[in-house]
Amino acid sequence: MNHDHAARLIARLLALRYLPREDAEVRRLLIDAGFRDEVDQRLAASGLHLLAHPFAAHVGVALARECESAVFEQNDAWQASNLGLPKDAVALLVILWALIILPKRERQLSGEATQTEAQSEMFETVKLTPLAHDTSRGIAENVLLEDYGKLLGGKARLQQFALPQLSRLGFIERKNKIIHEGPLLDLAFDYAEMAPRILSGALADLLKQRGILRDAEASEESE
Repeated sequence: MNHDHAARLIARLLALRYLPREDAEVRRLLIDAGFRDEVDQRLAASGLHLLAHPFAAHVGVALARECESAVFEQNDAWQASNLGLPKDAVALLVILWALIILPKRERQLSGEATQTEAQSEMFETVKLTPLAHDTSRGIAENVLLEDYGKLLGGKARLQQFALPQLSRLGFIERKNKIIHEGPLLDLAFDYAEMAPRILSGALADLLKQRGILRDAEASEESE
């Protein structure tokens, strides 16, 4: 039996690609600073880093920024993905992240602020929780295809190739023609880096048409 718990956890993350926060070794990772440091150091030595957003229900691993070119830069071109995803599927992944994760994260951040205020008022009698299990709202598949199909190679291509591929990789789950968050969608992008680009970038106008950004912008204006 392997008693090297750091090696065991890293092996499981690499083989399984993600683990839930309820996993015993993941729980230890999140509360044991020494264990976390050991895992972080071993991952860094292999050109990797841990994906463990406090509001995400799963953890995973990703390439360290300084090692990305070694993987993605091939034949003088930058690859869209190391998972075999074509550019239109990567673009769809960004849109789904914006439609599903961005509004959920805004609710989580708002909930954390409310809890913090309540804790202060109750003299620390309220226990803060990470709200990692906020239920994301699904997107109707026909609405997604209608709104973004023409932009991403056509409805048929998205329905027959891109969506099934994202589902197989664990980014989304498709149930009764509704697209739900998969285990890896919340970990697909760095919120701190991606959210400002979406809120102020090329996707902003498209998402405003769906009302996705309304709450996020209202939240920013009230701060």
